[in-house]
Amino acid sequence: QVQLLESGGGLVQPGGSLTLSCEASGGIFSSYAMAWFRQAPGKEQEFVAARDLHTHIADSVKGRFTISRDNAKNTVYLKMNSLKPEDTAVYFCAAQHIGGIIQEAAEYDYWGQGTQVTVSS
Repeated sequence: QVQLLESGGGLVQPGGSLTLSCEASGGIFSSYAMAWFRQAPGKEQEFVAARDLHTHIADSVKGRFTISRDNAKNTVYLKMNSLKPEDTAVYFCAAQHIGGIIQEAAEYDYWGQGTQVTVSS
């Protein structure tokens, strides 16, 4: 059983930056594809970014968000720059065994509880 714990959310002004972290425990971290999804109020869950053997970034955040992972620390990061009000959402970390469809939430076996990101002046 893998446990995922997100941190780093908060309130930031438009144009600002935040870095989210997700620490995993209970599994072999390097064997998992790690991803970030988000869900805004009244909207469906949305794929944001993932790292398996490659980097995958949603078009809506490409050029502003960067995903990275440190296998030695069992941690995946989401660096968010040039934040916009429409980036406001709960951000979830997720893990799947490498080989599934990266952008599909249903392919992920483990989820964190989420961290709130609010972009507002």
